[in-house]
Amino acid sequence: MDLQINGQTQAVPEGWQDETLLMVLREALGLVGPKLGCGLGQCGACTVLVDGAPQRSCLLPVAAVAGAKITTIEGLAGPDGRLHPVQQAWLDEAVPQCGYCQSGQILAAVALLAATPQPDAASVDAALAPHLCRCGTQPRVRRAVLRAAKAAGGAPA
Repeated sequence: MDLQINGQTQAVPEGWQDETLLMVLREALGLVGPKLGCGLGQCGACTVLVDGAPQRSCLLPVAAVAGAKITTIEGLAGPDGRLHPVQQAWLDEAVPQCGYCQSGQILAAVALLAATPQPDAASVDAALAPHLCRCGTQPRVRRAVLRAAKAAGGAPA
């Protein structure tokens, strides 16, 4: 079985076809951006984009995403290494602390801005509420998403 991950075809090694997407990404393919948090789909640390929609990879059987376009945090930067606008805004707003939930939050923000280029603060809060962050950086997360929208020509400051 092959997967389309970050614009490249990746073969799922023998013996991994019955695993979750998270385990295949991390353990078989070495893409460690998605994290194992709760293992129940509740914390968001394992979030990846599947055909542009945020999905909890700890709940997805790898066979369920064959043929889909999967994006992990490792696939957001451009081929020249330039950060995605959401990643850059994350740094500009000094969002990261422990970083465990960050890749899932960033991917959820990317999906939000793709669907809603001009979100308001309430929309940002609603889209990211399912992502547990114990560091308390939610106000900075909100500012970063609104900054990225503005940089892309979306939301006003």
